[in-house]
Amino acid sequence: MSVTTRRLQDLTIDDHTLTLPLVWGDPDDARTIDVHAAVVAREGGEDLPYLLFLQGGPGHEAPRPFHAPAAPSWLDAALEHHRVVLLDQRGTGLSTPVGDADLERGTEALAEHITHLRADSIVRDAEAFRQELGAGTWSVLGQSFGGFTTLSYLSTDASSLERVYLTGGLSAVGRHPDDVYALTYEKLRQASERYYRRFPAHRDAVRRLVDLADAGRLVLPDGEVVSPSRVRSIGHLLGSNDGWQTLWALLELPPHTNAFRYDLAGAMPFDARNPLYFVFHESSYADGHATRWSAERTEPEDFCADPTLLTGEHVRREWLDTVPGLQPWREVTVALADHEWPRVYDEAALRASGARGAAAVYVNDLYVPFEYSMQTATLLEGVTPWITSEHEHNGLRAGDVLSRLIDIAHGRAVR
Repeated sequence: MSVTTRRLQDLTIDDHTLTLPLVWGDPDDARTIDVHAAVVAREGGEDLPYLLFLQGGPGHEAPRPFHAPAAPSWLDAALEHHRVVLLDQRGTGLSTPVGDADLERGTEALAEHITHLRADSIVRDAEAFRQELGAGTWSVLGQSFGGFTTLSYLSTDASSLERVYLTGGLSAVGRHPDDVYALTYEKLRQASERYYRRFPAHRDAVRRLVDLADAGRLVLPDGEVVSPSRVRSIGHLLGSNDGWQTLWALLELPPHTNAFRYDLAGAMPFDARNPLYFVFHESSYADGHATRWSAERTEPEDFCADPTLLTGEHVRREWLDTVPGLQPWREVTVALADHEWPRVYDEAALRASGARGAAAVYVNDLYVPFEYSMQTATLLEGVTPWITSEHEHNGLRAGDVLSRLIDIAHGRAVR
């Protein structure tokens, strides 16, 4: 392991890099990757227990720590009680990131490589870091896909976890991805209608944008000719605390202006900065199934008929033709859509895990449906759910959510 230490304002940050197997559990496969984690401590907190942060995604690196003001916003709450381990999940950030240069490997080799970047392998990496840091146990904070990864952790190595904190991260266990995506459309339908009740003129604004896209008259600065389905994906903004404000501001702009074109480019959920986020996004719900374009197959008839019903993290294969940054990833993405993904959760192990902690479950979550989250919560008797409509899926960024979960887990607050 290589370690470098730096000071940033009043934080001490130790950057750790481990060289680890690409394929865990196969001693005959000699391939390796580098995995990076930043260990952050405040002044006087150098001996506090560790809290591992698992980022949402899949395909996004951990946030970079700063202070005054704290970034990420929940960092101060975490540093009151812990040293924080910010793990760049394999394939992201400084952990042998997957990018356009990897396309030179060829479709088959790259697709096979990506199959080893899922939650179960991230757990093995985390265990290697825990042991390298000399921690008998540590706690975990899992946001969204990071919560999914925490469930995988509890399925295999629950004894390593002191407490778990999940925010929008109680995934469906044992269900087909079609079940999940069908329910997310219901959530987006409700969110769309709520938004239009508040801003009825914007329904016509969305309809005009879809018409412009259908005529090939919405072109982004990178040359993308925006498809109607891409326009409708701006509904993902309704899944965050303040995203409706971004949506409102966008729909107030004239579509022919530079301001609109650039803001639309920034408002849609998938781009090529982190190709993994698109390329194997649906695999995050594949607990023992191939996905085969689940979001496309489960689209309800009323969404097909009404172009003003907005969508969210519903990937479309047509974007492999229309989005310039995703076009080179066509063959790899198509191959992964047909991959038979193994199970990542073990229901019996979750029940027997003895996990302790707390989970923020958002009633209006557009990405991780409330109903399935509550079913999963019943498997974790010692993890107290905090059911709230105060926040949307990104509530962790509000700053107070983690403090609330820590207090609940330690019996200092009621849910």
